[in-house]
Amino acid sequence: MRIMVSACLAGENCKYNGGNNLNENVRKLMDGNEVITVCPEVLGGLPTPRVPSEIRNGTVISKDGRVVDAAFRAGAEKCLKIALELQPDLIVLQSRSPSCGVKQRYDGSFTGTLINGSGVAAELLIKHGFHVIDAEDL
Repeated sequence: MRIMVSACLAGENCKYNGGNNLNENVRKLMDGNEVITVCPEVLGGLPTPRVPSEIRNGTVISKDGRVVDAAFRAGAEKCLKIALELQPDLIVLQSRSPSCGVKQRYDGSFTGTLINGSGVAAELLIKHGFHVIDAEDL
């Protein structure tokens, strides 16, 4: 099976704070399968580490008030291009991320408040018919 995975879940240090979200269930799923790792934020040109960002009123904004929406959307488009080219059977993304959150994301207030909705990359991949799941659902 061909699986696309948020790079942070695979242990790559691309998370906003410079760390990763290594996930044991994802690691087990990766064993014996063809794996494509992606980080939409890095693909969009953002550095690691970077200021945390959230989606507010449909626009991705960093905690310091900068609009970083274009970088997030560019990274989402690059992920889509990779997915269209390589046709993964399953895409597993990081929970609650403004890029990769599948079911929930933070509300843009930087208070830890969750709302239903997807991050920009997850939303784009789902819109194009890919089987996308949240890492927490493994």
